[in-house]
Amino acid sequence: MAAEPEDHPDVQVFDEIRYIEHLVRTAIARKLPVGLNYPQFEVMNLLSRRGDGITPLEIARALQMTKSGLTNTLQRLCARKLTRVEHCEADGRKKRIWLTAEGKQAYSQAMAAIRPRMESLRDGFTQKEFREALPFLKALRTWLGEMHEASVSEALKA
Repeated sequence: MAAEPEDHPDVQVFDEIRYIEHLVRTAIARKLPVGLNYPQFEVMNLLSRRGDGITPLEIARALQMTKSGLTNTLQRLCARKLTRVEHCEADGRKKRIWLTAEGKQAYSQAMAAIRPRMESLRDGFTQKEFREALPFLKALRTWLGEMHEASVSEALKA
């Protein structure tokens, strides 16, 4: 008898990753300030962690967002005065994205609302468990990224 997809550990791993991602997005989205959605939070989180002044292309790559999706997200953040766009002094064609004071405040509010869930997560699992999961997850991400780049290269050649 042929194995069912549920019997394959690789399929189970991707199912678990999908479920985890959905639960994380939902938990965070429920705690965000009114009017702020998850993609906007992701951009603000990236700016907060990596520092202001990164380009839209860097943001799109880091968050695996499409150019149009990121453009829409940045426009909405700018309209709410949570981010600002500046032209790059070194290369006038590039733009750089910055969190505004209002953006930093909204991000701090979101993080404060999420903090109890994060503390609960840290109480539920040890640092050792998280560290032991990382090598496999990083290797899987790297492998998938290489496969993605290879398929993009092939598509460009066609």
